[in-house]
Amino acid sequence: MSKSSSACGRLRGIFKRSTSFRPPAAATATKKRGTLEKMVSRFKKCSESSSFRSRYDIYAITVKRLIKYNRLPMINEILDHQKNFPDMTNETFTAHLIYLYGKAGMFDDARKLFDEMPDLKCPRTVFSFNALLSACINARRFDEIKKLLADFRSELGITFDVVSYSIAINGFCKMGDLVSAEMVFDEMIKSDVEPNLITFNTLLNGFYLNGKFADGERIWSRMVEMNVVPDVRSYNAKLHALALDNRMKEAIELVEEMRDTGLELDVFSFNALIRGFINGEDLEEAKQWYGEMRRHGCEPNRVTFQFLIPFLCEKGDVGFAVEICEEIFDKKWHARAEVLQLVVNRLVMEAKIQDAEKLVKDGQKHKYELLMP
Repeated sequence: MSKSSSACGRLRGIFKRSTSFRPPAAATATKKRGTLEKMVSRFKKCSESSSFRSRYDIYAITVKRLIKYNRLPMINEILDHQKNFPDMTNETFTAHLIYLYGKAGMFDDARKLFDEMPDLKCPRTVFSFNALLSACINARRFDEIKKLLADFRSELGITFDVVSYSIAINGFCKMGDLVSAEMVFDEMIKSDVEPNLITFNTLLNGFYLNGKFADGERIWSRMVEMNVVPDVRSYNAKLHALALDNRMKEAIELVEEMRDTGLELDVFSFNALIRGFINGEDLEEAKQWYGEMRRHGCEPNRVTFQFLIPFLCEKGDVGFAVEICEEIFDKKWHARAEVLQLVVNRLVMEAKIQDAEKLVKDGQKHKYELLMP
């Protein structure tokens, strides 16, 4: 076994824990802190291995774990420690660290590392700039986007690529500034940078899902004019907009268009249709499209259950709700316990006590804390 594999094994091993009892909260917090400190120490030791440093997935998993427990100083400790190694002269490696700072919401640290790259003898190109721009958006520092775009073009002479523009457009869409998003898109065209499908899908989601249907259609037309072929994500954005606006006849026509082009509906497509019919109080159509989803082998997700199960209970179709619950348990799908509890409550309301008790028992077998009301 290589040193890197052994190190990875040790890092995974420190997260294994007994669930046979629940210690007091203070003791649990102390134990968790000790576990995380041990993880950080081992991570820094493992970083001495060049093969370990090539495992970006381990870096991402470790940072994600520390984010979960809000250990930002520990994140800075392990990422800053990487400056001890020659990999810091590699732009790909350093850009990855910048990106991870952003995932942790630590944009100032990401910017600091980017500024230090010349001192670390690491080149700065559009690649590391894109990592910094992503860090800015992941950290939700939307106010910094325009400044970054202006400063680094003039200071570093960086020529933005399709990734740069697409990231910036995504940031403006997330902050709801669709005017700026389209301005960046127009600048992109003027700079002879061809937008790709990701660029267009970002804009389509921004406009369609913010109630700007006409603007979404305008962007769709530009996409077609530029010979960019829409995919299922493009159609889903429009489908969601139609469903939210109760334009279900047009939504069904769009589904037919998708199928005519050879596209398969995914869980997001079906969820949009189901939600649209729920908004229109159409129980039978909502059930029909759930059945269509299952017949096509598409696995529902939490969002499916979050909307459909309460609607079934509200409309008195608790039998179908129970069937879905049983399938959730059988297929080991994920649903919120509060949603399943609604079915138990409805069964009791209808005096179906035995059915309610069975559902509670089955749920508890699958780690759902369901209770009889």
